Amino acid sequence: MKVYAFVGVSGSGKSHHSQNVAYENGIDYIIDDALLIKGTKVVAGKSAKTEPTKIGSVKAAIFTDDDRRNAMIRALKAEKPESIMILGTSDEMVAKIAENLELPEIQKTIYIEDISTPEQIEQARKIRKEQGKHVVPVPTFEIKEQFSGYLLDPLKMFEKQDKVYREKSVIRPTFSYLGKFTISDKVLKEIIQYEGIKTEGITKLVKIDVDEYEDGVKIKLYVNIKFGYNIPKVTKELQAIIARELDYMTGINILAIDIFVKGIDIDKK
Repeated sequence: MKVYAFVGVSGSGKSHHSQNVAYENGIDYIIDDALLIKGTKVVAGKSAKTEPTKIGSVKAAIFTDDDRRNAMIRALKAEKPESIMILGTSDEMVAKIAENLELPEIQKTIYIEDISTPEQIEQARKIRKEQGKHVVPVPTFEIKEQFSGYLLDPLKMFEKQDKVYREKSVIRPTFSYLGKFTISDKVLKEIIQYEGIKTEGITKLVKIDVDEYEDGVKIKLYVNIKFGYNIPKVTKELQAIIARELDYMTGINILAIDIFVKGIDIDKK
């Protein structure tokens, strides 16, 4: 296995450029943020940015925890990559990751200064400092379960080398200086209520239940529908609207939206 390193200070744009660097060097896999990534797919691992503290995030990223480390070693043995690139903030960090994961010695190190101008690096660090944003080099759907409830936005980048769109995700972790935030059930219910009564054919939302899980929420809606409307069609449309709006407004991972029709309302006219 050929092992590469991609090194740059925190917030300098490593994750943003990692797919380009891997492509240009013929590298199959990336280890970034405690994730094992192949192309645009997360093969194994849980993002270090889900840790509640900065120290916890660093420890997760270098695999000091036995469970994380052993799970990643098993994944690497199963995948058998011919080449892999480790991202880190220093030579010492990437060497430690390689050692903890029982990888061969690093054969080549690429530095962020080799591919970015000082102005680009400074701009990236400014965004990190002022907005607390981090890039994860995979599509949003690949990590949404891990980041349910975080500020998370897709960032599409066109890579000219292979003529395809590659999607990256932008998140603000809870250990950011901006602090931790939560979204109450009351807010979710008000969004659902607002969207529900606007849906054609829905006359009333009788009850809304929100069940929280580690990787997202399950929602149960009890509704009344206006007589004459196609029940499967209306409920399917309501499901789609609520899923779209909750995703857009909150970033919460929706595991299920179950709709129960409790009654049919007849227009007295």
